[in-house]
Amino acid sequence: MKKRSCGTHNGSFHADEVTACALLLLFDLIDKDKIVRSRDQAVLDECEYVCDVGGIYDPKIKRFDHHQVDYQGPLSSAGMILNYLNDNKIIEEKFFRHLRDSLVLGVDLHDNGKIQLESGICSFSHIISNFMPIDYSASSKQLDEAFFKAVDFTLAHLKRMQQRFTYALDCRKIVEVEMAKKSECLFFDRPLPWLDNFFSLGGENHPAKFVIMPAHEHWKLRGIPPNLKNRMKVRSPLPEVWAGLQNQELKQKSGIDGAIFCHKGRFISIWETKEDAIQALEWILNKEKS
Repeated sequence: MKKRSCGTHNGSFHADEVTACALLLLFDLIDKDKIVRSRDQAVLDECEYVCDVGGIYDPKIKRFDHHQVDYQGPLSSAGMILNYLNDNKIIEEKFFRHLRDSLVLGVDLHDNGKIQLESGICSFSHIISNFMPIDYSASSKQLDEAFFKAVDFTLAHLKRMQQRFTYALDCRKIVEVEMAKKSECLFFDRPLPWLDNFFSLGGENHPAKFVIMPAHEHWKLRGIPPNLKNRMKVRSPLPEVWAGLQNQELKQKSGIDGAIFCHKGRFISIWETKEDAIQALEWILNKEKS
């Protein structure tokens, strides 16, 4: 057996085995130059890992196929590999759940024909399928080249997901400290990923209705959604008379010199300074109490 090698099938490819290989690369369990694409069982038997081919699902011997009749579970090779990483404590539990819920679950469902996508919605699986050569008579070499391009793309995507997830976790304590004040508005002195942290810390039952934080060189006043499922809604919309206004019109309606923009959806507004954003917040809160 060749250590740090991975076998998968040749020919056309899909997001599940591409993602499975990228996950193994992300956690440094295989080498890219030891990924082989074949259906020759003798070749596969020499591989440390085998994904999406071979007719065996047995994590103990690092075999991850889901096409055989005796496997009737919901996973594709992507989900099988992700579970393997979790079961063997190679991936941290929170990041496992994040990858499962935000990417791999969709790949599994799509590959197993369990999801019907609406027109106009492009899934990760569709993006990976677009790496396939356009010509159906493409050579094996062309298919292999396309496969490895898809793996490179997916690995880069997973790395960015990992970096974003780590950054969000690093900001969690800041959000927690601000939430402990139990005020109607969360104040942050730097832009940070607050939304997921807020709700994972019990935000659905928190009294905050607004967030104020920097937005590049300006400041934003944003309404807080009722929950993560309705993130485009807000607990308390910005004033109707501000909806869709910019610059001078918004300055006139709000009476605030630093007014820049209020979205027509009334969930976010932009102000010159922190003081302007606070003044806008006070305008809203006073209006609600009157």
